[in-house]
Amino acid sequence: MSKIELDKLRQVYYIRNPQTRKTEEFVALEEFSLSIKDGEFVSIVGPSGCGKSTFLDIVAGLTKPKSGDIRIDGQLVNGPALDRGFIMQGYALFPWRTVMRNVAYGLEVKHVPKKERLDICKQYIELVGLSGFEDRYPNELSGGMRQRVAIARSLAYEPKVLLMDEPFAAVDAQTRETLQDELLRIWEKTKKTIIFITHSIEEAVLLADRVVVMTPRPGRIKKIVNIDLPRPRTAADVRLSSDYSWITHNIWELLQSEFDNCNVKVPVANDATNVADEIAPGTQI
Repeated sequence: MSKIELDKLRQVYYIRNPQTRKTEEFVALEEFSLSIKDGEFVSIVGPSGCGKSTFLDIVAGLTKPKSGDIRIDGQLVNGPALDRGFIMQGYALFPWRTVMRNVAYGLEVKHVPKKERLDICKQYIELVGLSGFEDRYPNELSGGMRQRVAIARSLAYEPKVLLMDEPFAAVDAQTRETLQDELLRIWEKTKKTIIFITHSIEEAVLLADRVVVMTPRPGRIKKIVNIDLPRPRTAADVRLSSDYSWITHNIWELLQSEFDNCNVKVPVANDATNVADEIAPGTQI
């Protein structure tokens, strides 16, 4: 049974043209339909500005589509709710709260009794490997540790769906790989339904059951690629797999073909797995 159903989403923004002084229609998403199973890990890749973050905002209930429906467990999404956890690349922690109190925030909103709240927080702080840091403040933590706090906070109040928008983009490469392994371990244990936005094809393939490849704007689904790599996974093991290399290259070619069709010259990239960033001019929507 599907956990999330998206049916023909269309999102439009109205932008004032400074030259003509007229309001013009900007189509961010068009005919976007997707079904996600319970407990599935789905990654979304595509060039900057193709509507990845717009799509995630719609799932989160932060914005309403111009047309089309989104349902979670058969219920129409009309706004934000605690059945969805949202993790962004900017951590979004409260600087005046300790690790413990940051993780507890969603439970406080749900009016969970204090003793139960503390027990749940300790469980998830341990899950993300931060035991012993409960009384630290965000400015006393590294970037990777702050992102772990954000993950623990989102998991603690038991959302049905975890939405992640470039959550590891702000950390260094070594920390990013560590966090990828941590996320894989947490997903294996919790089996949350996860939608993960990334510009890195390599990261998308490593983490996901399926990778959704989007076209340049207006954002549509070009192809959904099944990732038939064995689980449990670790970054070190997966990257030695020939199947992993083939899948990564296949997705890169899918993205490259979009720009060939648009007569855009594709530059040579040092890291082909991040070529979407290098060949996609414009601001991310």
